[in-house]
Amino acid sequence: MPIAVDIDVMLARRKMSVGELADRVGITPANLAVLKNGRARAVRFTTLAALCEVLKCQPGDLLRWEADDAAGG
Repeated sequence: MPIAVDIDVMLARRKMSVGELADRVGITPANLAVLKNGRARAVRFTTLAALCEVLKCQPGDLLRWEADDAAGG
């Protein structure tokens, strides 16, 4: 998927665990893991906003687009 998720980078920068982030955002650790590992098909803006609020970052710090070389682009 051409959208890469960098939640793990922000977790390391903030010295925060997945469990703590999930608790503070109000989602399950399992759902956060799905998002963090890039397996999510969608993310709600409310969840993205909560992640940004807790991690004190911008959406672009968590999500980035990567060109898909296989598509010839």
